[in-house]
Amino acid sequence: MEGEEEEPAQEAATEPVATSGAAGSAPRVLSGEPQNLTDVDAFNLLLEVKLKRRRERPDLPRTVTELVAEDGSRVYVVGTAHFSDDSKRDVVKTIRAVQPDVVVVELCQYRVSMLKMDERTLLREAKEISLGKLQQAVRQNGVMSGLMQMLLLKVSAHITEQLGMAPGGEFREAFKEASKVPFCKFHLGDRPIPVTFKRAIAALSFWQKVKLAWGLCFLSDPISKDDVEKCKQKDLLEQMMAEMIGEFPDLHRTIVSERDVYLTHVLRQAARRLELPRASEAEPRKCVPSVVVGVVGMGHVPGIEKNWSTELNIQEIMTVPPPSISGRVSRMAVKAAFFGLVGYSLYWLGRRTVNLVSALPVAQDCLQRVSTVLPKK
Repeated sequence: MEGEEEEPAQEAATEPVATSGAAGSAPRVLSGEPQNLTDVDAFNLLLEVKLKRRRERPDLPRTVTELVAEDGSRVYVVGTAHFSDDSKRDVVKTIRAVQPDVVVVELCQYRVSMLKMDERTLLREAKEISLGKLQQAVRQNGVMSGLMQMLLLKVSAHITEQLGMAPGGEFREAFKEASKVPFCKFHLGDRPIPVTFKRAIAALSFWQKVKLAWGLCFLSDPISKDDVEKCKQKDLLEQMMAEMIGEFPDLHRTIVSERDVYLTHVLRQAARRLELPRASEAEPRKCVPSVVVGVVGMGHVPGIEKNWSTELNIQEIMTVPPPSISGRVSRMAVKAAFFGLVGYSLYWLGRRTVNLVSALPVAQDCLQRVSTVLPKK
């Protein structure tokens, strides 16, 4: 039975988007007052500014890994800890130094809202896991995937509460810096989260789902900022997840390894030679290598390096397998337990209310009057 196939990778661009710039080739410098510039002349002037800012041998943070594509395009992958001020500074320094043509971040369209939210709003949203959010997650992803998403949000909220710092600060910095670079595109590089959750749930048996949910529900270990910085060699959130899912290799494959493949694919797509604009159709086409900055969790960097020169099968990791028998049974069990709990709660509340009302003096007096009026058998 063929599984349902989701739409392939998105390279959605948000606000800081323009036609891609070039990474090599010095532009033609115009003399005099630039009052009647053609589009090509304007492009060349902005390109000159960009190339002057770009450093040939930039002094980059130690968290940056450089990859080179077959056509000579360069990709600078910044490995970050999602709750780290140092990671924010690493991202800013890298983008300013290399002046990229494309910036790719480890986000999908379902999480892009965090780019425009301020730190205070994100802190409040991360700490508030309400019934409304649970219902929305269940509607979007199904019962089991929705519950898993809320449990993972609980892990993130736990770290947020411990550190007083909202996640994704490095992505917001990347978004701001990309808007300052001429002709820089901004791409979302992560696999859509519904696909990841559905594939993750399908990889687990019923008892594995119960065991994982139990571990996520009772996560309460304290975390310090020193712990975060120690995890610059491995992202804190992903390290905590790796410790909890270490018993489930299939879950690690869907949540980490498959996303490594997806991120590598998007970075490759971004690292393509760029065609410079021509003054006329008669002018020959000229392409130059591009420069790309990728901003991803530190835990994904080894996988991206490993997959960089290998053939990738994206359609395989975008296919959602059909629900198994155990999956259908578990969904029915969860629904039955939920409605059973609701029914019992209503029964208990109703019985408790009747007992409380019956104990009131006014109610007892009314019952006595009714009993004297009613005929005795």
